[in-house]
Amino acid sequence: MTTTSPTNTAPGLDPVPPVAAPGRNRVRLKLGAGQQLKGGPLTYLALVVVGLGSVFPLYWTLVAASHDQQRVLDSPPPLLPGGRLWSNLQTAWDQANLGKAIVNSVIVSGCITAATLFFCTLAGYAFAKMRFRGRGALMTAVIATLTIPPQLSVVPLFMMMADIGWGGKLESVIFPTLVGAFGVFFMRQYLLEALPYELIEAAKVDGATNIRIVWNVVLPAARPAMMVLGMLTFVQAWNDFFWPFLALNQDNPTLQVALGQLSASYTPDQSIVMAGALISTLPLLLVFVIFGKQIVGGIMAGAVKG
Repeated sequence: MTTTSPTNTAPGLDPVPPVAAPGRNRVRLKLGAGQQLKGGPLTYLALVVVGLGSVFPLYWTLVAASHDQQRVLDSPPPLLPGGRLWSNLQTAWDQANLGKAIVNSVIVSGCITAATLFFCTLAGYAFAKMRFRGRGALMTAVIATLTIPPQLSVVPLFMMMADIGWGGKLESVIFPTLVGAFGVFFMRQYLLEALPYELIEAAKVDGATNIRIVWNVVLPAARPAMMVLGMLTFVQAWNDFFWPFLALNQDNPTLQVALGQLSASYTPDQSIVMAGALISTLPLLLVFVIFGKQIVGGIMAGAVKG
């Protein structure tokens, strides 16, 4: 025999809502949907420490670039900017031919980033959603290339660029890095979850070609991951020093190769070197200021795609 709890069900009387356990209800009220957790003093202290630790290298570069060599090497070192910033920037600009180096770095980084986004997105879509023979073996081979140290390919790659006639030219830096295994793997893993098969099938039913599917279905779905991959690729290409140093010469350098010339002397002027490093950092900061909102938005869109 079952019993039911009494409720006020008489005509004209509103039913009495059941009373839940106070402890569980209180937790739900605090962590309900749309509510945010509030940080305590330790949280803000940790954020301040991490923020200052991240900004301090850039600030010290600015301070060192605004003093002379003797003042930078003093003990204790200066903590406030000096009055030689503009003259040191001008000296670094003239000594290392940074104008041409910046143009070369923009060309190299832009071409590598555009090509990486294009090829890696197409390859990631093929490995994630297309069925073809040998797909698993090819993907395994792509991932296996990540385990090969890039230093092992320097000698044959240098000989290949010399045979083609690209020695000392920007093509020798651009073409070997047009597509990377990490980008292919990154886009494949993202499109596996972010792009449902139903969207592709619906586009095929509507009569869309493969190019139309890629343009109207794949690229909009992959845009968040493309923003993140593009930023990582651009920063890596901009800061790359080892291969451009071997492939290019002093008459046609990228920015990092030109900065290496500032510290190549027997007693390099540290204030001039820091001024050159400050010049090389400003374009990256400008790119992040312009596209930072889109990049963060892409990361958040990828985080909540489910």
